[in-house]
Amino acid sequence: MNRLGEVVAKVDAFFARVEARHGADMQCRTGCADCCRTRLTVTGVEAAAIRAEVAAWPAERRRALRDLGDDAGRCRALDEAGRCRIYAARPLVCRSHGAPIKIHQGGLPVIQSCFRNFTATAPDADCVLDQTTLSAMTLAVDRAAGGDGSRVDLAELISELVGGDC
Repeated sequence: MNRLGEVVAKVDAFFARVEARHGADMQCRTGCADCCRTRLTVTGVEAAAIRAEVAAWPAERRRALRDLGDDAGRCRALDEAGRCRIYAARPLVCRSHGAPIKIHQGGLPVIQSCFRNFTATAPDADCVLDQTTLSAMTLAVDRAAGGDGSRVDLAELISELVGGDC
């Protein structure tokens, strides 16, 4: 397993733990796309994983991705029903959406999650993802794969992948 795969597995296991403990207070489900109403960037190693995923698809599936259009209000990979078309290769930031995350605002640590989640309970301490740690791990994985830490616009990447004849 490559380093990206290791980090993906850790983030997925983290999210599964949060769901197992706090599932009654989490609304993350197939079709919920509130977290996908943004323009995202990914690391070079994540972009390479998405390229590999889409390259393995049959032409018809790539055409369906192309036909989603370009709605500036949502992720370019999101279909009409609110499902991620690149789900298997989705970036780390997408894998952590909805879970409680510790970020720093104004020099102070703040825990936040999707406004739909954790309305009745507070997350356990080991169910809070530290954004600084996740960012550092993602950068380290990118550099280990030969990247320079630069970011790739996800919408532009998807447009590039489906731009030609499928």
